[in-house]
Amino acid sequence: MKMSKLFVQTLREFPSDAEVISHKLLVRAGFIRKLTSGVYNYLPLMWKVLKKVENIIREEMDRAGAQELLMPFVQPKELWEESGRWGAYGGELMRLKDRHGREMCLGPTHEEIITAIARDNLKSYKQLPVNLYQIQSKFRDERRPRFGLLRGREFIMKDAYSFAASQEELEKEYQNMWEAYTRIFKRCGLETKAVQSDSGAIGGSVSHEFMVITDTDAGENDVFYCECDYAANSNHAVSNLPEAKISGDWTEAKIVDTPNTHSIEELCDFLKIPATVIVKTLVYIVDKKPVLALIRADKAVEETKLMNAVGGTDIRIATAGEIEEMMVVNGFDAEKGFIGPKGLKEYNGYPITVIADETVKEMKNFVIGINKKDAHVIGYNWGKEVELPQIVTDIRLAEAGDICPVCGKPLKVTRGIEVGNIFQLGTKYSKPMNAVYLDQNGKAQPYIMGCYGIGVTRTAAAAVEAHYDEHGIKWPLAIAPYHAVVIPVSTKDETQMKVAEDIYKTLIKHGVEAVLDDRDERAGVKFKDADLIGFPYRITVGKGISEGLVEFKVRETEEISNIKPEEAAEIVVTAVNKLI
Repeated sequence: MKMSKLFVQTLREFPSDAEVISHKLLVRAGFIRKLTSGVYNYLPLMWKVLKKVENIIREEMDRAGAQELLMPFVQPKELWEESGRWGAYGGELMRLKDRHGREMCLGPTHEEIITAIARDNLKSYKQLPVNLYQIQSKFRDERRPRFGLLRGREFIMKDAYSFAASQEELEKEYQNMWEAYTRIFKRCGLETKAVQSDSGAIGGSVSHEFMVITDTDAGENDVFYCECDYAANSNHAVSNLPEAKISGDWTEAKIVDTPNTHSIEELCDFLKIPATVIVKTLVYIVDKKPVLALIRADKAVEETKLMNAVGGTDIRIATAGEIEEMMVVNGFDAEKGFIGPKGLKEYNGYPITVIADETVKEMKNFVIGINKKDAHVIGYNWGKEVELPQIVTDIRLAEAGDICPVCGKPLKVTRGIEVGNIFQLGTKYSKPMNAVYLDQNGKAQPYIMGCYGIGVTRTAAAAVEAHYDEHGIKWPLAIAPYHAVVIPVSTKDETQMKVAEDIYKTLIKHGVEAVLDDRDERAGVKFKDADLIGFPYRITVGKGISEGLVEFKVRETEEISNIKPEEAAEIVVTAVNKLI
């Protein structure tokens, strides 16, 4: 490809709406252009990258025994009603109607469609196990699309679904996909860590996310990990706590005035106590229903854990106005900072659900809100002055320094970008959709399912987050849009142009995807564009050709050397051939 013909327009400045480096660089280097919020045009350079990621995925999925198909992007409401997700999925599901008034949706995922396909075609245990996958555009109407391709509304994804006759078969395929994913991401130039995660709207009992560990702002989730290989997303991480004072020094329960103590810090200062002897009450709205979360006051609630504990799909903290209204409805005069579980019955037409974190279970003589403004109660005990809620479970956000539940060492924390996930779905979809096969005894049994996703566009963006510098992108060779660029310093110099064209033709002949920068531009402009776009290798033909040498640059390491033209070509050809 000649640079003069390449469809690319680089920009001098970063886009004003970009927050993370992958978004900034992909726009500035001419890979993507925004169409509307969370939706992007993939320009030729980006499309080449995405096709390479897709091809790596295909090769490894086929190697793992999966079979590719393609399912419709638009899906009928009826199948989603069969699974029970039409009303439960939430606002991310883009619903629409056709000209006949039939309700449909743009597919954010394809569990319902693939289950229907299996139901119609897999009739006997002799056909199992099987794994079917596709690479398809998806659409999720994200409330706040951001980070460019990392959290868009429309994106490209590989999703695979396995059907098995037993849990043992499912677990075998789960491990098979784990190993395939490890190979895929390694080939894409990404180091990933598989972490325990929440299954979210997909469902299932066991799930893991493949995270690219990063220290950039694009890291979406905290990843807690330990030297013993324990690793979990923040919404799934469990930990043990160091010893702490969890019993107050009071000998009897009584109400005390605590004026203007709206925060835990203010209450601690006023009572001269540690936060570990306070039970704080947080008010949430989960699917429009009120939920009180009780937790030791020095700890934070992990909202996904809390939402899952009540079986919800959407969660938010209650506003100050909602809390005051809740108090009035239940006959109290209180505000945020003085709330407690005792006496609160209902709000907004729903009974109030109370959930306690495990941290409060062993607390004694503690401090808690009494639903009275400027007052708290001290010396409370479960089962005596107040009842422990019926639901006691882990709703706590882990912290760095907590104790690893596996080996007992302190947990560490880092940031990660999710690029893939695997789920053990079990019968979550096959049972409600009556997707069954006949077992060896002729009895109908629901399929035991698994689900395995890779974000194709996310993987490409994550590669940028992992490989860049102040000058631009450093594409891993396997997914770079072009392997090398050949730059004649002066297009008017016949010798430089001839040598550059000879190198270019040699590279093309040996299967290297190369670009010849034949533009009549200053060398500095060409160098800046080459670094910005991220060609893995740069071969520059300048004045040194009079001595039989060209400048050879490796973009990843920034290593520069002066070597013979044929040596430069050989290095690139050898590196590219190793990818095949």
